[in-house]
Amino acid sequence: MLWGRTARGRVAGAVATVAVLAGCGSTDAEAEAGSGAAPSADTRTVAHAAGTTEVTGAPERVVVLDTGELDAVLALGLTPVGAVRTDVSDELPGFVAEAGVDPADVAAVGTIAEPDLEAIAALEPDLILSNSVRHADVYDQLTQIAPTVLAETIGESWQENLLLAGEALDREEQAQDLLDEFGARAEEVGGLYGDPAQTEVSVARFLDGTLVRLYGEGSFIGSVLADVGFARPEVQRTPETFVEVSPEQVTSADGDLLFYGAYGADGATAADQVTAGPLWQSIPAVAQGRAVAVDDDRWFLGLGPLGAGLVLDDLEELAPQLAG
Repeated sequence: MLWGRTARGRVAGAVATVAVLAGCGSTDAEAEAGSGAAPSADTRTVAHAAGTTEVTGAPERVVVLDTGELDAVLALGLTPVGAVRTDVSDELPGFVAEAGVDPADVAAVGTIAEPDLEAIAALEPDLILSNSVRHADVYDQLTQIAPTVLAETIGESWQENLLLAGEALDREEQAQDLLDEFGARAEEVGGLYGDPAQTEVSVARFLDGTLVRLYGEGSFIGSVLADVGFARPEVQRTPETFVEVSPEQVTSADGDLLFYGAYGADGATAADQVTAGPLWQSIPAVAQGRAVAVDDDRWFLGLGPLGAGLVLDDLEELAPQLAG
């Protein structure tokens, strides 16, 4: 069961190659659509942030260009043929292996900031999934390779993005089932904390030694915590994804509970330095043993149903320690 208990592309010099490779992988249906013919019976129109895209049948060779789309596709039972990596690691996020997928089965196609158009085209995908936040500027080039669907935003909108991916993959019913299951489980986990609305939860993330991000209600993790029913500290009651503070302002990460993660090696170094200092130790949640280091991949990179389910797993496991 899913809810277990436990850029920029390299456009310069690549577009001509992409066009040739895309042409080699084109289907007859795509050729007919390009000639102005009416879509076939098994072709549907998917409306998304960049317009509309004709998608034929149930795509099987899917390339994903952000971690949220990677999460959604895996949750819907499909292993993408290609996926970008983050800017701080050549490895896929840990939730991929936790989903029972061998990361070696997913070809690398550049990074989130710089997707490799030639590598994408070489995989001959029948669908590309991303979002306009990351890749609106290369959408036209991507459409030369395969039908491309872009979500409008990322993070807080993960549930809408899952439904969009489900529509593009012809797995809409499965996507809705996943959301229904998540909602029921989030309520169940919230109940482990009594009345979660009486508990303010703070979320911090270290990226480097200059700034600390405090995640707001407008983030992926903020939306998951809201579904569980938790309250947020005043500074994090914002529709923004996060607010940034200096290490000298880290006491702003106050709350009844404090969860914190670190992005990449620089983030881990910064976390070690800050959490060893007197300011961090003066935060009440830290002093009371109610601050917990969390896995960054699970809490900040999933941006989809797999990541949300893993957060619920962590909250459930920690409830005996933190509730009350």
